[in-house]
Amino acid sequence: MPRVVPAVIRALDILELFLDRPQLSAREVAERLDLPRTTVHELLVTLVARSYLISVPGQPVQYRLGMPLFQLGAAFAGRLDLVREAQGVARDVAAASDEAVHVAVLDGGDVVYLVKVDSTHPVRMVSGVGLRLPAHCTAVGKVLLSSLDPAGLDAVLAKGTLPGMTPNSITDPDDLRAQLEDVRAEGVAVDIGESDDAMRCVAAAIRDHSGATIAAMSLSAPIIRWTAQAQVEWVKLVREGAAALSARMGYPAQPQ
Repeated sequence: MPRVVPAVIRALDILELFLDRPQLSAREVAERLDLPRTTVHELLVTLVARSYLISVPGQPVQYRLGMPLFQLGAAFAGRLDLVREAQGVARDVAAASDEAVHVAVLDGGDVVYLVKVDSTHPVRMVSGVGLRLPAHCTAVGKVLLSSLDPAGLDAVLAKGTLPGMTPNSITDPDDLRAQLEDVRAEGVAVDIGESDDAMRCVAAAIRDHSGATIAAMSLSAPIIRWTAQAQVEWVKLVREGAAALSARMGYPAQPQ
């Protein structure tokens, strides 16, 4: 088994702290990672020397992400066909519904949003590309979890009680398993205020040439615009959008 390098792991741990904080001090980094300040100082100096972090002007012990990380992310996104293709399809679905459309992938027990196209309404969903949420609290997440084989789902649910985001969140693994059976049968998942109690979402799977589920597309709207008639229309739109994106990813057209 190749040996991992502890110093590299620690440097990556530092960079990942900035996923949810735009700016951190050396003291905060040391406290959040429970590392000696001398170790943190050496790592920060190295990251600054390579411009992966930069010192905040006027605040030399405060740090934020540097340009090389953007360049690496842009290089990754530029090679990811899913993101490129999803942007066009998501724009079409958003234009047809005038509601927010997202495309997300599964990462462990979380979903990560790769694409977002917003609505033109003044009341809209607060989200963004790169946002990470517990999969079981979202429609896209339930679609993705429903695609896992039994061993994969067991691994995600191995911790037992699931964390909730709102009073509507599913926190019992057995309840989630039952709902995932419905998602498999229906081909769509719904989030009824489970990640944000003011929002409703519906999602469908995106598949590749092999038929594997690689992502999910959702349409989200505030509860004030979520009517029974609108839900029927939006389920149809998100199914069509997911099917269109699947076709672009090589999934064979299905008979009507």
